[in-house]
Amino acid sequence: MTARHFLTLLDLSPTELDALIQRAIAMKAEQRTGNAEQAYQGKVMGMIFEKSSTRTRVSFEAGMSQLGGHAIFLSPRDTQLGRGEPVEDSARVLSSMTDIIMIRTFGHEIIQRFAEFSSVPVINALSDSYHPCQLLADIQTYVEHRGSIQGKTVSWFGDGNNMCQSYINAARQFDFELRIACPQGFEPDAQLLAANSDRVSVLRNPKEAAKEAHLLVTDVWASMGQEDEQEQRLEQFKGYQLNSELMAMAASDALYMHCLPAHRGEEISAELMDHPDTVIWNEAENRLHAQKALIEFLLQAH
Repeated sequence: MTARHFLTLLDLSPTELDALIQRAIAMKAEQRTGNAEQAYQGKVMGMIFEKSSTRTRVSFEAGMSQLGGHAIFLSPRDTQLGRGEPVEDSARVLSSMTDIIMIRTFGHEIIQRFAEFSSVPVINALSDSYHPCQLLADIQTYVEHRGSIQGKTVSWFGDGNNMCQSYINAARQFDFELRIACPQGFEPDAQLLAANSDRVSVLRNPKEAAKEAHLLVTDVWASMGQEDEQEQRLEQFKGYQLNSELMAMAASDALYMHCLPAHRGEEISAELMDHPDTVIWNEAENRLHAQKALIEFLLQAH
């Protein structure tokens, strides 16, 4: 049987994604009550990291352990991926020794090539283009606190980065409107915008984007690998901070999220980060539960 992969949200149907979110919520409850089953004893996950991580490593490693399996952490020092050995050869070999593989890397084409030659499911744990696992956690968090996100309005503030592009795919798959507030020159991929123009718009005025929105989301202004642009971006993104002023423009029951790590006082105010009603910490925890549901789905489909 051909392996199912999760490289973007488009790899699962809207129906499958909705079911996965509900399964993640159920698995979270099972874990907290001590009723979780370790149904995947003997299963091995290969975790390939070309980019450093805290939440991604801990959530996948802990999740695989809670499922009864084992995870092998492979840093850039531990593998030949893209460093002498072709990606295709690494995929063939590693997939012959493991049951599922997650990759956190730079170019999205690396994950695509790896998946093409892998005999087991491959998960995109972040590339420069997309971060679909974070979107599973974000949608789970919204559903837990406010119910279905279908038909709602979501506003993105800041860089049109991999998170923003995953929100575009999420708007399509979960059926909501997305407003992207970003400075000129920081828009997400033009083809992606064009393909989703029926539900995605780009605005320059953050307050206009926030008006009556049900969910407001942001991320760091300078992503990993862009640290040398930090000072310049601070100037360019002035006025795009997610703060109480923007929240006042949103719907009365609006939530706000950040995928972390955050630069307090830059893309999000410290006041929102420390607010007692924030769901950001719940959002971070949900990486664990959403990814467990994803692992289960892919292993069952294989």
